Amino acid sequence: MEHGVFPGETVAGPDVPDEVIDTYRELSADIASGVGVVSTRLRGRDYAATVSGFLSVSYDPPTLLVSLYAEARIAEAVVDAGSWALSLLPARLRGTANWLASPGSPLEGLLTQVDYGRAPETGAVIIEDSIAWFEVRTTQVTTAATHQLVIGEVVAMGRRANADDEADPLVHFASAYARLAR
Repeated sequence: MEHGVFPGETVAGPDVPDEVIDTYRELSADIASGVGVVSTRLRGRDYAATVSGFLSVSYDPPTLLVSLYAEARIAEAVVDAGSWALSLLPARLRGTANWLASPGSPLEGLLTQVDYGRAPETGAVIIEDSIAWFEVRTTQVTTAATHQLVIGEVVAMGRRANADDEADPLVHFASAYARLAR
């Protein structure tokens, strides 16, 4: 059996052409990921945004990472607050995901159409009926290209009240929100 070289584009150097960036955007959209809401409370004000760039870093101690666009209000608020929460969304909360992902969403009244409660340690917003939630204290912030990677230790966590129901997570794939096929 002969093994060949896959045809493709080489990406190198600091000045990546726009067409290469467009190709990367198109190809990376096919990386399926869960959808959640990251939130924080800073100076008495709630901040929340939809995210699909997050991952479990470690089980011992429980540690999470979220990737936030550095120019976004949520990134500045999360970094300044030093703590945040992540609510994992079920497919039926696609409308909440869309609302909190909208560019230019209002700061005042952002959560008036969202059902939520408060995290026990920091008071950050937890989205009602989330599949699971995590409350996190930031331990490290790293800049990666246009994003802030915010890493932290989990200080509290839980699952939705109807945990006996089968989970139906909301996923991001092909630049859209979807549910897992059953």
